[in-house]
Amino acid sequence: MAAKGAETLKSSVEQFTTAGNQAFKDGIEKSLSALGEVNAHSKKNLEAVVASATAATKGAEALGAQAMAYSKKVLEDQAAAAKSLTSAKSVQEVVELQTAYAKSALECYVAEMNKASETVAASVKECFQPINERFTAFVERFQTAP
Repeated sequence: MAAKGAETLKSSVEQFTTAGNQAFKDGIEKSLSALGEVNAHSKKNLEAVVASATAATKGAEALGAQAMAYSKKVLEDQAAAAKSLTSAKSVQEVVELQTAYAKSALECYVAEMNKASETVAASVKECFQPINERFTAFVERFQTAP
């Protein structure tokens, strides 16, 4: 009888040990899988930040190029206006030339500011697109989580 009890105890301990080992192994595998998933998400998040920074840099470059082109145009227009003012034959003609130049300069400025606003808006949209995509993926992941 003692042998049978020892055999039953041995069998129970082996079952308990096997079940414990399997549970530990399953837990480790789930943890490693979750860690791998977190690493994949972190990599994608970092890629989104890099893409966002790249888009911001491109937007800043485009805005800088527009500002330089506008500055060059303004200087050329000012030089042409000054030249035309020096060739004026009367005070009336000077006033007319100055008024025409002021109107033209203001229209050019307003057009340039509209163009700059469009560039900034497009740049901001491009900057936030990768981050927005990652946020959407994050929300979808947690909505489908068990």
